[in-house]
Amino acid sequence: MRELVYYVACSLDGFIAHLDGSHDGFSQDRDYLKDLFSTFPETVPSHLRTAMNIQAENQRFDTVLMGRKTYEIGLKEGVSSPYSHLKQYLFSTSFDSTPDSQVELISQHAVERVAALKSEPGKDIWLCGGATLAATLFAGDLVDTLILKMNPFLMGEGIPLFSGVVKQSELALSEQKSYQNGVLRLHYKIVR
Repeated sequence: MRELVYYVACSLDGFIAHLDGSHDGFSQDRDYLKDLFSTFPETVPSHLRTAMNIQAENQRFDTVLMGRKTYEIGLKEGVSSPYSHLKQYLFSTSFDSTPDSQVELISQHAVERVAALKSEPGKDIWLCGGATLAATLFAGDLVDTLILKMNPFLMGEGIPLFSGVVKQSELALSEQKSYQNGVLRLHYKIVR
C-alpha cells in the first residue's frame, strides 16, 4: 500500500505559512534547496523545473494532494496545474469545477477518496498542504509519515501544521538531516 506523506516546511513554532498564505522567513539557501530538489525533485512546481534545470524523474511521489488555500497560491500567479508531472488532486468545497483539466477536484468524501488512492498501485502520495486537509486526513488515520523541514525562525502566528485539534499521537523518528543554514529535515512515522 502506498504511503501518504505530509511533506512540508514549517517554522519552529509549527506554522506552514503566514495568515495571508505568504512564506517569507523560510530558508532560500542555495545548498539547502539543491539537496532538497535532488532528494525530492517532484516537489518542485512544473513551471520552475525548467528554469532550475531539474530534469530528474519522480523519486518518491507520483501523486499530490492540495487543499484549496495551498492550490490558490499558484493560481493567483496564473499557475493552474502546478505539478503537471504528478497526478494532482484539489480538495475544495468552494470550487464548482476544476480550474484545470489536469487537476481533479474532490469536493466530498475526502477520507474515502484518499483511502482509495492509497490502495492503488504507484509511488507514495504527497500531501503538500494545507492545514485543514492535513487535519481531516490525520483524523481519518490516513497520514503515514511526516517530513518536516523545520526552519530556524519563529513566525508568531500563521497557518498551523494542522487546523484545529488533532489527537495525541506517537511519532517515531526514522531519518534526520541538518543543514548549515539551521534547517532540520525530520522524518517521522506515525506509530499505530
